[in-house]
Amino acid sequence: MKLIGLTGGIAAGKSAVARMLAAAGVPVVDADLLAREVVVPGSDGLRAVAARFGDGVLTADGGLDRKKLGAIVFGDAAARRDLNAIVHPAVARLALERLEALRQSGAPVAVYEVPLLFENDLDAAMDATLLVAAPEDVQLRRLASRDGLDDDAARARLAAQLPQDEKRRRATATVENDGTLAELAARLRVAWRALTGDDVAFRIPSNGA
Repeated sequence: MKLIGLTGGIAAGKSAVARMLAAAGVPVVDADLLAREVVVPGSDGLRAVAARFGDGVLTADGGLDRKKLGAIVFGDAAARRDLNAIVHPAVARLALERLEALRQSGAPVAVYEVPLLFENDLDAAMDATLLVAAPEDVQLRRLASRDGLDDDAARARLAAQLPQDEKRRRATATVENDGTLAELAARLRVAWRALTGDDVAFRIPSNGA
């Protein structure tokens, strides 16, 4: 099974590409969804997060308040490292299980969607990597619209990740997402053909971007 790592800067459009791939029948394992699984109420992961960051990062019903936690870790590199040390090993174990199941099922190709693919050197475990990139001003605008972040908070999120130019250098293929979803689908088709040899006419999922 060929394993392709999918990544992108925050608000660059990685999730839109993942939805296009999934809609075309490509199996996608999403590290963000796995990260949610490992901190569900009652889990060892959530207990470890609360022990490190305090009960203030919990909601009234005992779940994780991601907005409060995000405000802490995106402004503090040490706090971010501590959170990653709690979550990443558990996510890695789950990912290996899901990917091995796909391999056993005979899937010819699978995609592992990881925001910090290059930051955590996970690209070394991939057969190829696909980067979704967007200009910084586009990312900032999307963050303000999508997450309601002010400019300082949005820039802090961008600064917490590896610069996009470095990601472009390391990626096997890059899809630029500075236009419409239709343009994104067309560019993905070109990149996917280069990565796999398969010509797939990707479509815009009904739930959009």
